[in-house]
Amino acid sequence: MNLVTRIALVLVIIGAINWGLVGLFNYDLVAGIFGNGSQAAAFPRIIYSLVGLAGLVSISALFLERKEVEQASTNKA
Repeated sequence: MNLVTRIALVLVIIGAINWGLVGLFNYDLVAGIFGNGSQAAAFPRIIYSLVGLAGLVSISALFLERKEVEQASTNKA
């Protein structure tokens, strides 16, 4: 798993946690941290866009062969 895929996976996890908070508690963590006012609205949109792109990049992980995944995990150790 290369660096881009790892970063994408981290962003996807952040997005999943954010959506979980929205679904369970109606709280948008990204907007809460970076503001949801009209002047600060651009930064959360950038974060949401990066998470969306990370989701698209992460699709490639679905097509990794099992051997590639096992090799990547053994190479780390």
